[in-house]
Amino acid sequence: MAKRYEQTTGPTQRQQRVAELIRHALADVLSRGDLQDDVLTRNVITIPEVRMSPDLKLATAYVMPLGGRDEAAVIKALDKNKKILRQEVARRVNLKFAPDLRFLRDESFDEAARIDALLRTERVARDTGRPGPAVSDDENDEQNS
Repeated sequence: MAKRYEQTTGPTQRQQRVAELIRHALADVLSRGDLQDDVLTRNVITIPEVRMSPDLKLATAYVMPLGGRDEAAVIKALDKNKKILRQEVARRVNLKFAPDLRFLRDESFDEAARIDALLRTERVARDTGRPGPAVSDDENDEQNS
């Protein structure tokens, strides 16, 4: 019996290579302004990551407009122009099949900000033995009293 796609490890090298090619192609199309969409031309869009399905027929692009403004409108505009983007990706990346594109909001920036905020808390500073957040001179006087 043939094995179905049972991936317990991360993506294969081929998936990563194809995902990076698609990421570059999408970024190129969006940066050149090849699309005639007001929302996409008004916003600078970053694509930090693209993930491929094991059969390379579905590409999930994680996108974030610069500054985090108009996220919903940008994703809606990308979904609306999905067919044109797929054609451009197929033209720029030499694959047997052009993958379907799916666009999701990139949440890695939010996660990084959350972790950074946790690392700056007084509790973590105390546990690591490093000085905590800056304390003003007035607060020092109160603590020494």
